[in-house]
Amino acid sequence: MTQGIKDGDVIRVLYTGRYLDGQVFDTTDNRDPFTFVVGSGAVIKGFDEAVCGMKAGQSTRVTIEPDKAYGSRDEANVMAIPRSSMPAQMTMVPGMQLKLPLQGGKAVTAKVVEVTDEHIRLDANHFMAGKTLVFDIEIVATGLKPTDLFGG
Repeated sequence: MTQGIKDGDVIRVLYTGRYLDGQVFDTTDNRDPFTFVVGSGAVIKGFDEAVCGMKAGQSTRVTIEPDKAYGSRDEANVMAIPRSSMPAQMTMVPGMQLKLPLQGGKAVTAKVVEVTDEHIRLDANHFMAGKTLVFDIEIVATGLKPTDLFGG
């Protein structure tokens, strides 16, 4: 009898991710199946949890709340910076994405949400923060080798 999927297993899946209103935000339709290591952080926590215990050939639909997806929106991640702190020649428009450097050499992506003569308002929340997600998942293969992650 085949054992169910567990953390550390390399698996291959087909999936479609939707918002609660049914709008598709990502799918493997017309693409190769997605291969990843369960529990490695390659997918959101709720997706990892959904596939655990499943076997090749099984399908499921799972609803994933924000705390197991991209987290809740945090208003502390919305900030206003003085317009004068940006280069004068740099045109800022709502919807524009900026990489903001953090201590330690990392960066965070922030979206420009408002521009006035005095300030620029930025939102550094993940664009899917606060959203409940619905995934249809089909397990295509289990028991793969790590080299299968790279098409080997």
